[in-house]
Amino acid sequence: MTPPSERLSLNQITTNRWSVAEAAEGCARAGIGWIGLWRDKVADAGGAAAAAEAVRAAGLRVSSLCRGGFFPAADQAGRAAAIEENRRAIEDAAALGTDVLVLVCGGLPEGSRDLAAAREMVADGIAAVVDDAAACGVRLGIEPLHPMFCADRSVITTLGEANDLAERFPAEWLGVVVDAYHVWWDPYVEREIGRARMLGFHIDDWVLPLPQGALLGRGLPGEGCADLPRLYHTVSDAGYAGPIEVEVLSESVWATPGEEVLARLVSEVDVALGAARTAAG
Repeated sequence: MTPPSERLSLNQITTNRWSVAEAAEGCARAGIGWIGLWRDKVADAGGAAAAAEAVRAAGLRVSSLCRGGFFPAADQAGRAAAIEENRRAIEDAAALGTDVLVLVCGGLPEGSRDLAAAREMVADGIAAVVDDAAACGVRLGIEPLHPMFCADRSVITTLGEANDLAERFPAEWLGVVVDAYHVWWDPYVEREIGRARMLGFHIDDWVLPLPQGALLGRGLPGEGCADLPRLYHTVSDAGYAGPIEVEVLSESVWATPGEEVLARLVSEVDVALGAARTAAG
């Protein structure tokens, strides 16, 4: 099995102060062959074509684009606008040369408490764009988020729920993205990984104390209490052999020089995932 350090992808939010070109060039210097991009950074780079050229110039490939989703809205106009934005995201992913668009599905519409309705808006939104994704050769990866983000970021909160939703659509174009920060706590995570159509595996850690709001509370792999080796070996046993994205939203990590962050990732990720013996042998 190829060790994690050779499958490493930098999700560029981990070095948030870097542009697309700076992140790609930093990865090239560190020997990292993949990068996961964010749409706001792609826009800042001058659009998908310019960002794709910067990545190619550094000799990298794009593992995924973040993000589509945010389907629920308070009225039909808002839902239609979200669908059109997702179509643009699909086109961006194709232009960047990645076949994975990560979906952060969206929280409750303003003023609503109706979770069931919001979840059905997510399903309806995916149904509206799945043919567009297929036409562009882009797969949609539903990323379940920790339940504390249910109200504002994603009403899809467990891997089981994400799997159930993905299975309502063609296997070629819908799957899930497993992010350690969001699923490490789930007592059924191994079972659900076993049945998942996995399109991505993101690693980060759950560190204490969480900051207010928790969104920026992630740590680098090995810094916290998530059992990352268990998750890594479970996804590997399930057959996932794609890029492993490090996605860390953290003010303290962002304040660390990017070169230092990348050097640490390359040197420590195999140990953090309990794969040092595999990497050595």
